Amino acid sequence: MLKRFFLFAMLVQGLCLVASGQQLLSPDGKIEVSLHPAGGTDGKAYLAIRHNGQDVFRHIGIGLETDRQNLAKGLRIASASAVTPHTDDYMLKSGKRLHCTNQANEQTFVLGNGQGQRLTLQTRAYNDGVAFRYSLHAAPEGETLTAEHTSYGLPEGRPRWMRPRSVDNEGFYPLATDGKQVGEWGYPALMEPQPGVFALLTEADLQRTNCGSFLVSDGTGRYRVQPVERALPVAGEWRSAWHVVMIGPLADIVESTLVTDVSTPCRLEDTDWIRPGVASWIYWAYNHGTRDYQLVKSYIDLAAEMGWRYNLIDWEWDRMANGGKMEDAVAYARSKGIRPLLWYNSSTNWTGDGAPGPLYRLNKAEDREKEFAWLERLGVQGIKVDFFPTDHQQAINYYHDLLEAAARHRLLINLHGGTLPWGWQRTYPNLITLEAVYGAEWYNNNDRLTSRAACHNATLPFTRNVIGPMDYTPGTFSNSQHPHITTHAHELALPFLFESGIQHMPDRPETYRSLPPVVKRLLSGLPTAWDDTRLLAGYPGESVVMARRKGKTWYIAGINGKDTAATLRFSLERLALSPQAKALLAGDGKDSQSFRIDEDYAFGKTVQLDCLPRGGFLLMIND
Repeated sequence: MLKRFFLFAMLVQGLCLVASGQQLLSPDGKIEVSLHPAGGTDGKAYLAIRHNGQDVFRHIGIGLETDRQNLAKGLRIASASAVTPHTDDYMLKSGKRLHCTNQANEQTFVLGNGQGQRLTLQTRAYNDGVAFRYSLHAAPEGETLTAEHTSYGLPEGRPRWMRPRSVDNEGFYPLATDGKQVGEWGYPALMEPQPGVFALLTEADLQRTNCGSFLVSDGTGRYRVQPVERALPVAGEWRSAWHVVMIGPLADIVESTLVTDVSTPCRLEDTDWIRPGVASWIYWAYNHGTRDYQLVKSYIDLAAEMGWRYNLIDWEWDRMANGGKMEDAVAYARSKGIRPLLWYNSSTNWTGDGAPGPLYRLNKAEDREKEFAWLERLGVQGIKVDFFPTDHQQAINYYHDLLEAAARHRLLINLHGGTLPWGWQRTYPNLITLEAVYGAEWYNNNDRLTSRAACHNATLPFTRNVIGPMDYTPGTFSNSQHPHITTHAHELALPFLFESGIQHMPDRPETYRSLPPVVKRLLSGLPTAWDDTRLLAGYPGESVVMARRKGKTWYIAGINGKDTAATLRFSLERLALSPQAKALLAGDGKDSQSFRIDEDYAFGKTVQLDCLPRGGFLLMIND
């Protein structure tokens, strides 16, 4: 009896010792995350984050509910592990940089309520942000997760760039300061809690036991995490996805690799066959062009002329005619040294009358294996899978199934019309790119993009493209069904500004052939796997200047997101260039469809370049 009393007293003493909260610092000491146990009027525990002594989020609600446990109210700290250093060090096939390294301090807490129920909170403080996730002990036979209480509060009047939630994760990220808006919002969400201090919210490392989530605002300035499924099955030791909060100046946000840092390491034994590259692409100019074998051949010829590695044979290839079928197109591509890619309907979202084919070839495991083995024999190098449903658990499992089966047959995957990057490109390096962006294909569908493209393009490097590869299909110099009013130099900058393991070049063969020789040469040598990435200047929606390095060459892409002329100023000091470095400039000319070409551009440590309305430039520096 005395022994039990002694143990109880020690537990109470432990709870009292941590009642005022626990603090965890990033390795450089700039970011502080603190855990505060239940207290106050709502009786809920919460996290707080500060950057250089300034509040980023004063109150991040935490907790989960299941149909059997309320792990949201009355949570106290039952135990706290020692703070331990954590290091991420890994290689990617493509991305902001191939060799990624990061350091964090990690601490794990066990939180308990008055009913003896326990919730584990794993927390990491990096120099560029914070990541945390939950673990719970569910009943062995299973229970259901019914609610998540993670929420972020942003003061009224502070800037935020958030996209309304949609199944395809496409849309604009307009600047707003009104926290009274009620709605549903998709990831990533960019906020500026303090002047010059930004926070980008997303999730990472979704596993088969997870579903996706989104943010819900109730008009109070709080954004609550809402799982897609209102009754998610959980059993045994269950873990949530990582909640990721990138924090710091805009350069820290844009250059961060936190999404892949916290994700599961590579599961593939052999990755030598995975090769990023550029692809010619028919759909933007010809919606149903893949039905025409002769037209498909012209895009294969374009890829061969430009020195691009791939050609994408898009939807409706099962209806190809006019002198050949898909198998003939694949054989023709390979005869030209071009690796063919094929489009597939996921057959889970847009199906039935009017849905483009081929349909129902990848849904069942046995059909998927048969199809992928056939593609491997044909010499197809990868697939683009389109039209997925929302991110319920079944869909997340389908993504994993596709990635694993494709890897067995050495097929790259491009996921379209569906989910966001969750760090899977580290786990499955054959995931070469994803869409989840309102991209250039929308010039094909309606006139919304025409007037908004410049501002949208200048927002994406700070939002969507931060979290992973983005198949925007940039570089449109002519017009699709609806015109573009960005300048030619703006369009030239985009394939270098936007990161994607496969960069699909969407314009017509005759358009690329008509470009100035210097511009054609730049596009022919377009890298899609970068050794480093640096943000040099910019602000969401206004402008951006990005430097990406391949070997000893820096490609500096800049765009003006405004409808008025602008001078973009930036420093090159972070690039540590040698005095012998040589530069080539392709910028705005006298009008929107001409270039200023300077093959021996003289530059100093600081550069300023004049841009037309919705203009841009590309500066290539060989060091």
